[in-house]
Amino acid sequence: MGHPQLQSIHVHPVKAFRSIELREAVVEPWGLAGDRRWALIDAGGKVVTQRRHPLLARAAAEPMPGGGVRLSAPGMDTLAVPVPRATGTVPMEIFGDKVETVPAEDDAAHRWCSAYLGTEARLVHLDSPATRRPVDPEHALPGETVSLADGYPLLLTTTASLDALNSLIARGEHAAEGPLPMNRFRPNVVVSGTAAWSEDGWTRVAIGEVAFRVAKMCGRCAVTTTDQRTGDRGKEPLHTLGGHRRMGGGLIFGQNLVPLGPGTIRAGDPVEILG
Repeated sequence: MGHPQLQSIHVHPVKAFRSIELREAVVEPWGLAGDRRWALIDAGGKVVTQRRHPLLARAAAEPMPGGGVRLSAPGMDTLAVPVPRATGTVPMEIFGDKVETVPAEDDAAHRWCSAYLGTEARLVHLDSPATRRPVDPEHALPGETVSLADGYPLLLTTTASLDALNSLIARGEHAAEGPLPMNRFRPNVVVSGTAAWSEDGWTRVAIGEVAFRVAKMCGRCAVTTTDQRTGDRGKEPLHTLGGHRRMGGGLIFGQNLVPLGPGTIRAGDPVEILG
């Protein structure tokens, strides 16, 4: 085991779409710059994710200058969507939170998303992450906010824990599904050079020049059973997590982080465990 370091950085310009790997990223109070500032909502205003629509794993969103996105997906023409002007908001319901968002101005964006999913969907943008959505008060400090991520600004995973999980899967009844890649867990930062499951005990970490508070362990859902290349679903890793990583009512893999200050992180940065 070497010294802990940042192996990779990932953002998801549109929530539930395919992740993008970066060499470096600016850390903002509510998450990495460009991460989950866009999302889809259904006809009732509820967030649309891979939980109900696993084929979103095959959709991609390329960041454009100014914060817009270029959408692409199998069978669909590419569509450029600029950041909308904040002329009016629509409410989004996201895991119990009500968040005001700004819909894409061009109806073509909504038609594109609806056609790909085969059901009504609208593309919306989070215009003001500093004010729109607080972090879960049960695990937050005053003033902390989050983008359109599930609940916290960043998600951290470690390569050692994935190796350990894959070893458990290989000995189980669904061994043919493994080994699983890290993209099943949709992290923002992946750390190498640690012991398996050591992140369970972390309370503060520094990645390069930026310190983070560890808010809580990450409970996992059906999205982790979705092949991020094909959208196909299986039994793992939830079957194995259920037998080995059940904690506090959740199936645990990874840690949710909140930045303690701004800065830039880069792949290869040293990772220091502060507490």
